[in-house]
Amino acid sequence: MEIDARFYICILAGGTGERFWPVSRKDKPKHLITLFGEATLLEQAVRRAQGVVPKEQILVLTNEDQLEETRRILPFLAPDQIVAEPEKRDTAPACALATALARSKHPKAVLAVAPADALIHDGATYSKQLKEALLVAAEGEAFVTLAVHPIFPATGFGYLELGEDVHAGTKGFHPVVHFVEKPTEEKAREYLATGRYGWNAGIFAWSVDYFVQEATRLAPELADFVRNYPAPGGDREVYLSRRFPALPKISVDYALMEKASRVLTTWARFDWDDVGAWTALPAHFGRNGDGNTLQGKALVLEGSNNIVISTGRTIALYGASDLVVVETPDAILVCPRSKAQGVKKLQEFLPDGVK
Repeated sequence: MEIDARFYICILAGGTGERFWPVSRKDKPKHLITLFGEATLLEQAVRRAQGVVPKEQILVLTNEDQLEETRRILPFLAPDQIVAEPEKRDTAPACALATALARSKHPKAVLAVAPADALIHDGATYSKQLKEALLVAAEGEAFVTLAVHPIFPATGFGYLELGEDVHAGTKGFHPVVHFVEKPTEEKAREYLATGRYGWNAGIFAWSVDYFVQEATRLAPELADFVRNYPAPGGDREVYLSRRFPALPKISVDYALMEKASRVLTTWARFDWDDVGAWTALPAHFGRNGDGNTLQGKALVLEGSNNIVISTGRTIALYGASDLVVVETPDAILVCPRSKAQGVKKLQEFLPDGVK
């Protein structure tokens, strides 16, 4: 496929990664650490985007706490391609800002957005499918997304229900019948059994014209923000500092996708893992004969199904099972595996120096 000057990709990299404390911190969350390989998840996401568009057509949204580290990790992107949101306002305002940035570079831009913190190994297939999504979005008649085949009845993900394959001219794109937010386990099992529901991975594409059209109808504040975004040479910092914090704090799913006139999706043919908690590590780092996942100076005797991560000091577990133990120079986490999703609750109780 030829490179299209209208196509832009924005990586959303403002997450906090609180579930990976104490390795991840407020100014260095999950996507900025090298827990899953030599490159950070953010750099991996940007490199995948380079398989779709030139680096000059890549944008990254982060926040003020992470701006310096993000620019250090991505020195091959120009400073104006990495923009800090002045305040955390959820994904709908972030998508409006991404759309405004793309529109300021090309009046008929077509934009894909993707999170920075997903782990994807098959970058070639991902890039191919993202190109296909951009081409469908370029027709300007729908929001486009990618649906991940669910492999277990997850209750922490949103779901998409796929309808019939009716999109003429582009094989494999289905209308989204409706979005479902984080179901009960019973419901998730029902979805899994039907074969019609996919996980919502937060990977979307749209033309700026369609975004503004639908936002005008469903979330006028977002449309106004995009329309009034300053042209090159205008004072964007002042505009951002004044207008962005006033936008509604809402996800793009709730604000637009669930009520949009038309949303199309296709099944992702690449691997995908949101690596949302410490319990995701065994799938990537393996287990020993007792089911323990060990990294660094770690050992377990007469215990099973533990996740033990050392960044320096030796950790020894004796007679203990089903724990997560993570050591850093200034903090140690110990919790049951069953409570790993709740590690973020510690944040309000931690002293500032270790958040």
